[in-house]
Amino acid sequence: MSLLFSKATLGPLTLQNHMVMSPLTRSRATGNVPNDLMVEYYSQRASAGLIITEGTSPSPNGLGYARIPGIFSNEQVASWKKVTDAVHAKGAKMFMQMMHTGRIGHPLNLPKGAKVLAPSAVRAAGQMYTDAEGLKDHPTPEAMTEADIMAAQAEFVNAAINAVKAGFDGIELHGANGYLLEQFIRPNSNTRTDRYGGGIENRARFVLEVAAATIAAIGADKVGIRLSPFGVFNDMPLYPEMAADYAYLAGKLNDLGLVYIHLVDHSSQGAPIVPDSMKATFRKTFKRSLILSGGYDLARAESDLAARKADLIAFGKAFLANPDLVERWKAQAALNAFDASTFYTPGAKGYTDYPALTA
Repeated sequence: MSLLFSKATLGPLTLQNHMVMSPLTRSRATGNVPNDLMVEYYSQRASAGLIITEGTSPSPNGLGYARIPGIFSNEQVASWKKVTDAVHAKGAKMFMQMMHTGRIGHPLNLPKGAKVLAPSAVRAAGQMYTDAEGLKDHPTPEAMTEADIMAAQAEFVNAAINAVKAGFDGIELHGANGYLLEQFIRPNSNTRTDRYGGGIENRARFVLEVAAATIAAIGADKVGIRLSPFGVFNDMPLYPEMAADYAYLAGKLNDLGLVYIHLVDHSSQGAPIVPDSMKATFRKTFKRSLILSGGYDLARAESDLAARKADLIAFGKAFLANPDLVERWKAQAALNAFDASTFYTPGAKGYTDYPALTA
């Protein structure tokens, strides 16, 4: 019997299968508020065991990309509730990914009064797309004061409470891919000399405090985290102590009792490979659920589940282009090809118009 299609557990939750829909930024939330198009999109994909939403900002300061949603206003909470209701009606569970973009943003994408904040005033290489003026260089962020750090932690807590109000089964803290939480972890983006900078014990402090505070607010069974050890996206270069630093994180996160760690490996897209030894460290150290993602097909997913390398497997582009991915793989049917040109464009094209299998 296929492990992938069998029921799974995640903390107290029973999932209808071992398949997770990865968080996928799609830039359809005009005005930073979820809409009916997003309700349709997530509902189409609710044959997954667990859906993790696109990166959703806990703060106006974290809306670095064009048209990404937030979870800090009453309007956003009410709009997300329509999404969770539609997904739950089809049997999937749903976690919200909380993504504060930090230095990966541009003032043209932020609402009035918001700022591009980061651990240190270190500009990221590269550019950011803005609807107003096209591609713009990343700005030099404003270094966060300790008051800013406390305010950001409070925003994560409020956002976690809002997510539960909106009907989510839990949240995933986005500690990967070069965004704010990872910006504190990595020494190239964190050059602070206070208690939030220096050795890994200090650089990990913000992430661990956010995790502890959200757990205190909504419970450990409702808090997961995504990490990208050896990831280089958004100007996050490799450094010699990386394996040791992430092993430290694995232990501290285990102590906090989060419901899952979600490790992403972007080597299928040309990034450095996450060594098997790193994944094994997390598997050995972290005692709750481990989700692996990155370039999985059906065969490799089944193999890694059978070998107990992970408890759940997450799929990104496959779910993006195949709303009925579970049914297609069960039927051994061909998959739709994805259209990269529509990944981040507004509207239904390349979003809700991928065909399902005909009966």
